[in-house]
Amino acid sequence: MKDETDRKEDASARALSPAAKRALAEAEARREAYEAQAAKAPKELGGRGGHDPARYGDWEVKGIATDF
Repeated sequence: MKDETDRKEDASARALSPAAKRALAEAEARREAYEAQAAKAPKELGGRGGHDPARYGDWEVKGIATDF
């Protein structure tokens, strides 16, 4: 069963056009650059947990909505 899955993945990888392969490589490079930049950023001390509310629209803490 494992061999069949590997063959399907190989077939789908061969079906990619050169432009698609180039786009995937560019996306991977951007992702690595973003992760490297995020790793260099200073850590926030005493901030609220979770994702950035400005990005995710989550303007509440413990069920209490906050407005800036």
